[in-house]
Amino acid sequence: MTPTQAGYSGTPLAKKLGITAGSTLCLIGAPEDYLALLEPLPQPLHFTSRLSARVDTVQLFTSERAELQAVLERCRAKLGPAAAVWVSWPKKASKRPTDITEDVIREIALPLGYVDIKVCAVDAVWSGLKLVVRKALRS
Repeated sequence: MTPTQAGYSGTPLAKKLGITAGSTLCLIGAPEDYLALLEPLPQPLHFTSRLSARVDTVQLFTSERAELQAVLERCRAKLGPAAAVWVSWPKKASKRPTDITEDVIREIALPLGYVDIKVCAVDAVWSGLKLVVRKALRS
């Protein structure tokens, strides 16, 4: 399903998420149809399954607080200071079970040195909150 088919017309999702040509993207827990939602993909685009300083953007999909905590801690330890982490969690309207809200994401992320700078709808099921390392903590 494309963003337009899902009811999200306008700016392409990849652009909303700040995914640009030449960037390296790490997907964690992404739904099967996620790459179709990102089309048109900027080229070249590099994908990895490993967190490292080379990753520009992480897109994490989770419905569990414990997993969110663990992944954000790993992101903070392994990513470069300029990397962005998009946390996606099920919208209330999706009726999917979750213990995550925007407030829960902030509760976990802020003590790790992240700040949230943007929110967007990913599709009919998922919302996204963009996290970056607080400027004062970037080296």
